[in-house]
Amino acid sequence: MGHMGAGAPQGPQPLPGVAHVVAVGSGKGGVGKTTVAVNLAVALGRLGYRVGLIDADIYGPNVPMMLGVSRQPNIVGENRIEPILSHGVKFISVGLISPGDKPMVMRGPMLHQIIRQFLQQVDWGELDYLIVDLPPGTGDVVISLVQTVPLTGAVVVSTGSGVALQDARKALEMFHQVKVEVIGMVENMSQMTLPDGQVIDVFGAGGTERTAAQFGLEFLGAVELDPQIREGGDKGLPVALAGPESKLARSFYEVAAKVAAKAKEIADKSEDVLEIS
Repeated sequence: MGHMGAGAPQGPQPLPGVAHVVAVGSGKGGVGKTTVAVNLAVALGRLGYRVGLIDADIYGPNVPMMLGVSRQPNIVGENRIEPILSHGVKFISVGLISPGDKPMVMRGPMLHQIIRQFLQQVDWGELDYLIVDLPPGTGDVVISLVQTVPLTGAVVVSTGSGVALQDARKALEMFHQVKVEVIGMVENMSQMTLPDGQVIDVFGAGGTERTAAQFGLEFLGAVELDPQIREGGDKGLPVALAGPESKLARSFYEVAAKVAAKAKEIADKSEDVLEIS
């Protein structure tokens, strides 16, 4: 055993050409985490950044549907995977390899292998941001991710309901335990505006902002509950494609701008620490 891995790099290794790796997580399913991750990636791309997206939700890979592409990726060079390009975002997903309704049935070691392949064997090229859409909860995928690559930080998505926030707090604690800085929190499906202008508080608007304040975290913004956002995801046309001037997409661009600013701040702080040491 003493000879195993001799000379191999220890611990997480940076991805060549990738400036920032940002995970998007949630404590529970059903809060629209993938919707936020996809629109965040598209918004960052429209703001001029080079963006990649890993669909790490192995059991529920919805990114191909939301980005409107389902073809298998090409194998290039020495057994490397060429990511799919859609709406200016390079992405990879198990849903491209095992499409349709066939479930992925696998245990922890296989999950770890897939995450490593998505990070290290995909031809990402030069990226400013690699967004990782995590599965809900606090399971194996997060551990595999932080063991493989250094994360710039994480975004936690929740609705404002007490039930969702109970699990979101577990996600915050998980990132704390694995020493990943939380960039901030997003409240999805915050409020719903009816055609007559009446605003309905469906899931407890403001709960996520209060939770962020309790944890000393930045509140990145609130996204309305709007059927057009769901329709965009179902059709493979994320609402962020409408641009920052769009009333519907504006909140995603506000989140994207805050994520970009905070990621740069975290990276600069990390460089300062390295220089001091």
